[in-house]
Amino acid sequence: MAETATKLPVKPGKSTAPAAERDWTPFESLRREIDRLFDDFRPFGWRLPAQRPDFDVDPPFAARGWSIDPAFDLVEKDGEYQLSAELPGIDEKDVEIRLSNGVLTVRGEKSESREEKENDHYLSERRYGTFQRSFQMPEGVDHDRIEANFARGVLTIRMPKTAQAQKAAKKIAVKTA
Repeated sequence: MAETATKLPVKPGKSTAPAAERDWTPFESLRREIDRLFDDFRPFGWRLPAQRPDFDVDPPFAARGWSIDPAFDLVEKDGEYQLSAELPGIDEKDVEIRLSNGVLTVRGEKSESREEKENDHYLSERRYGTFQRSFQMPEGVDHDRIEANFARGVLTIRMPKTAQAQKAAKKIAVKTA
């Protein structure tokens, strides 16, 4: 047996929009936008306790630790390129550098653990994270002479230019008009 649809007349009249939409003000829109910006900005994945509902639990597969990759500086000097980065808290054994098909990849892992035992409290913290950055090698780099040094938390990768690349550079004099 087929059911027949009943058409109901549409009556124009009062708005059925929620009160928040009817009482809209420019300041309310601005407040919502600022709240959204603060909700989106969570350095290192931290959340403020007041913004977290009681039963809001991060899934076990959620990223933890440092989500910000370190900044690298690339400088061209007379006979070489230098790539450097500050990597505080990372040991040289936790840094891996690979060169493959003209791409230099720097990968690192940081893990930190802290434990305090006092008379009336116990504190245990663990943080960890990894980063990986890849760079297209500049033309004219001698791949066999690349060196990496790690001292006092600063990684420096020296990439010497080939003799042909050094000769190709030409200085052009600037004249006054």
